[in-house]
Amino acid sequence: MVKVKGIFEKAYLFVILAILYAPILLIIVYSFSNSSNFRFDEGFTFEAYISIFTSEKSPALWDAVGNTFLIAAVSSVIATVMGTFAAIGIFAMGRKARRVLENVNQFPIINSEIVMGVSLMIFFVTFAFPEGYLRLIIAHIAFCTPYVVLSVLPKLESMDPNVYEAALDLGANPFKALVKVLFPMITPGIVSGFVLAFTLSMDDFIITQINKGASTGINTLSTYIYSDARVQGLEPFWYAIFSIIFVVILALVLTLNLVRINRRKQKAAEEAKI
Repeated sequence: MVKVKGIFEKAYLFVILAILYAPILLIIVYSFSNSSNFRFDEGFTFEAYISIFTSEKSPALWDAVGNTFLIAAVSSVIATVMGTFAAIGIFAMGRKARRVLENVNQFPIINSEIVMGVSLMIFFVTFAFPEGYLRLIIAHIAFCTPYVVLSVLPKLESMDPNVYEAALDLGANPFKALVKVLFPMITPGIVSGFVLAFTLSMDDFIITQINKGASTGINTLSTYIYSDARVQGLEPFWYAIFSIIFVVILALVLTLNLVRINRRKQKAAEEAKI
């Protein structure tokens, strides 16, 4: 009975992983076909990857890529700073106030993204924010900050609160104790929050499409894919771009996890010596 249960558990896990990753693997495979029809008429080729740089659409594509990384970098850095200090403030509050603010922080996460996009558009129009990068960066900060708070709060809850108090008792002022003691302890949560905010900002379409402004000509990768595919469908070089994005993000996640595992091993080794 136990053996049968184990087989079903493994089969269930395999099905879930297949549903999640089979489409991505197919995109990677067909990125070497240089075809939009999911056929290898030209055999195995890197032409789709080469056309990223040589296509007539390359200038617009690279502008979209540059805009995507610019907006994601600026908004994720600001969201990480704001979210980290917000999490520390929420953590230091009383139980009732903390519970209220934690629930408020989750509203943008559980709310429909299109509702948030339209709300931000009304806000920008009401207060006459100029169209362009300013609107997009503010919108992405508002969208990403709650996720940073959710990433940092668990680290604050898992740390020993007496360490910070001990630093104050030993003569450190609150700012020095914050920088020298608290921040190093919650660094994994801050890094995870930054990576999550950066990824969400890069991936966002609805909020960006609603708030970028029709007359600005600004496109991110997601909005450019939408406008291009709507006219001619997905061209082969898009599969190559999707594959590159997946591999880069996968490498980043694996690197972060390996660093975290190595730190845990080093910490366990140091505790074993003591």
